[in-house]
Amino acid sequence: MPINLTEEQRAAVFSRDRQLIVSAAAGSGKTAVLVERVMALLCDEKDPCGMEEMMVVTFTNAAAAELRDRIARAICQV
Repeated sequence: MPINLTEEQRAAVFSRDRQLIVSAAAGSGKTAVLVERVMALLCDEKDPCGMEEMMVVTFTNAAAAELRDRIARAICQV
């Protein structure tokens, strides 16, 4: 399901050739932005990135589980 991104979120999702830190308040959409970024990197037509090339770090095990679940659901929708 596509989400509406702010200009800053869109920049985080679609920036390339650099490492990125997504830091924001609770409930601001960090997880959604990270899922969109992972999917954009995986599905990039010109230069797709493999999952083995990514490192996504969260601060809690619960956040990691949520992120993993959302990415898995997004992959199943492709």
